[in-house]
Amino acid sequence: MHAGLFYFRCAFTAAGKRLVKHSIKMENGCEITLSLYCECRFFQLETRSISMRAKPTSFDIAHMAGVSQSTVSRALRNSPLVNKETRDKIQAIAQELNYKVDKNASNLRQQQSRTIALLLFEDPTTDDSKINPFFLSMLGSITRACAAEGYDLLVSFQQLSDNWHADYEDTNKADGLILLGYGDYVDYQDKLHQLQDQNTHFVLWGAVDPNRPGISISCDNFRGGYKVTQHLIRQGRKCFGFIGTADHHYPEFFERFKGHSVALEQAGYQHQPLKLDAISSEEAGKAALNQLLEQQPHIDAVVCASDTIALGVMEALKERGYAVPEDVAVVGYDNILLSNYVSPKLTTVQQDTTAAGEMLVKTVVKMIREEPVEDVILPAEVIVRESCGNTG
Repeated sequence: MHAGLFYFRCAFTAAGKRLVKHSIKMENGCEITLSLYCECRFFQLETRSISMRAKPTSFDIAHMAGVSQSTVSRALRNSPLVNKETRDKIQAIAQELNYKVDKNASNLRQQQSRTIALLLFEDPTTDDSKINPFFLSMLGSITRACAAEGYDLLVSFQQLSDNWHADYEDTNKADGLILLGYGDYVDYQDKLHQLQDQNTHFVLWGAVDPNRPGISISCDNFRGGYKVTQHLIRQGRKCFGFIGTADHHYPEFFERFKGHSVALEQAGYQHQPLKLDAISSEEAGKAALNQLLEQQPHIDAVVCASDTIALGVMEALKERGYAVPEDVAVVGYDNILLSNYVSPKLTTVQQDTTAAGEMLVKTVVKMIREEPVEDVILPAEVIVRESCGNTG
């Protein structure tokens, strides 16, 4: 026998109480009479099987599964509060009915947007054509990690916003924030304190600093600078220069420079490391290299705080008649895609953008769930290529 589930719909047009009877014949010949006692206006009664309904609801699934509607909602969210057998049963019914969860309605009930906002500290270039390639790689990994966690991603350049919490969490645009960029951290200290005071769910990509508010996910910048400098020392390089703004305004660059300096000191280099400031751009790298050669024309190794700086440095060296790596070895940091396609191929320090994106998203999701979180420092790996003179 095939059981049929039927629904009643009434259109009320006249006052009065009325007893409504409706009979259903089953396949085995039995007849079932349903009685409804209604206080209504004149009505027209019709029946419709669930298979004919235009759009099934969670209440339909609950009725068929013999559970409450709230249990259906939890099961369709894969909540561990629903046992696996019940969850599988509910999900099978939902699939059979081609039921689709209305995410907007669900999010509204839960007062969540199921969206994470990614705020970039730095703006695109003046012609809007470039974003730091490292951050493009990070964007891809963050997007994949958000999808895996069931969140949408909102990307925004919000350098001039006065109140990130009000812009996103208060307006229910996003449940949490990821902050990403090589910007001047000192300029953002007040905003970070403001986010913390407002109990905002936010995580920062950047050097771990116990004096800075919030949770940070970072590469081991000190170790990266140290290891790549050690490699150059082993290649017999004697006269070093470091290019990148390395101070408390740019703590990631500062950590890389400190690792570079310690490696030189441990190797017995007595002189103060030579350092030229540069933001993370090819143009800044070219300008800094020209200044460096004016101060030390016999330089034979340049450690750059980013790959984009290193690309500018190599271009400037070629323009001035220096051969890379025969005359000057050049190393970068970030392992952007282009570093493996320039000539010579660039030796660099790799930051694991896949692990970084996953960790950033998992951390902010834990915050949203009110779970404990902590700073994380990911390992750095030297990728040896042609620009330092020895790929061994």
